[in-house]
Amino acid sequence: MSLPEIKYCPGTLAEGFDTYSTTCLRRVFQGRKVSHVLPYAPPQSNEEDAEKFIENRKRISISGVQEKLSLLLDKNKLRLTEEGEQGTYILKPVPRDIRNVDQVPANEHLTMQIARQVYGLQTAENALIFFNNGEPAYITKRFDVKDDGSKWGKEDFATLAGKTEENAGHNFKYDYSYEAMGELLKKYVPAWRVEIEKLFSLIVFNFLFSNGDAHLKNFSLIETPGGDYVLSPAYDLLNTRIHVDDSDFALDGGLFHDSFKSEEMKKSNHPGLHDFQELARRFEIKEKRRDRILLLYLQKQSMVEELIDHSFLNDKTKPAYLLHYQTKRNHLNSA
Repeated sequence: MSLPEIKYCPGTLAEGFDTYSTTCLRRVFQGRKVSHVLPYAPPQSNEEDAEKFIENRKRISISGVQEKLSLLLDKNKLRLTEEGEQGTYILKPVPRDIRNVDQVPANEHLTMQIARQVYGLQTAENALIFFNNGEPAYITKRFDVKDDGSKWGKEDFATLAGKTEENAGHNFKYDYSYEAMGELLKKYVPAWRVEIEKLFSLIVFNFLFSNGDAHLKNFSLIETPGGDYVLSPAYDLLNTRIHVDDSDFALDGGLFHDSFKSEEMKKSNHPGLHDFQELARRFEIKEKRRDRILLLYLQKQSMVEELIDHSFLNDKTKPAYLLHYQTKRNHLNSA
């Protein structure tokens, strides 16, 4: 594998860049001139680097199936953290054992960029980066680490729901509904009327972009400087249908904690507009606000196609990604 030819910023996907744009460097790397190539080979590629990765993995506290490594910015260079150091970036190399595995970093990067640039969702800062042999990885800046290295309080929704593998079994992250998540947000967030609109928008986005891994641990509350909690920036967004044959929703309960199904859902087994309107009603979102949020997702967004085209997905995966978006938008428009 060799380093790819870069025509678009590996951060913002803006045209005309052969490395990170100044916008990306400012947002993701504190304005420092960081290279889009890491000074490492991928894990398992050579013994010396593999040892470093094994040690580093012991220090990262973020759980999940996908391998995650802890990095920090040392002057203008990214490097693996050493013992006693607080990482400020998470690096996710190409994982294993799923379909189109080499497309996972580009998929997550593209989906996160669409969320922010097209739909205005607050997201963790992120970019695509490359090992020195050209293999891609996804890098994201930690939003729970302060400038002084201390951490903001952060609670994922599995913790808020009191669910662990010990008390709720192996499926604990999935045994819930999005409506019940809204109830948790109302309980723990003083400014819940503002934050529940953000949660609603993110749930619609995850449906539209086939994120079948939007489980309880992939939503969190984050502490504010005032000491209360709000919905954290979105993270771990990707089109899982590219890699696995999953259902419309990660949570087994789907949108509702009762058996509500719209006529569209009964006919096609996919939710339509009425299902999301009902969720907004249960979230106590006013109709005008609900319609404004939904309109963005119902309309065709030409920038989605542009970002897919500029992305680092290969030529086989780009049309598949676009087709999934178009199919889900058709479902969403059925009423």
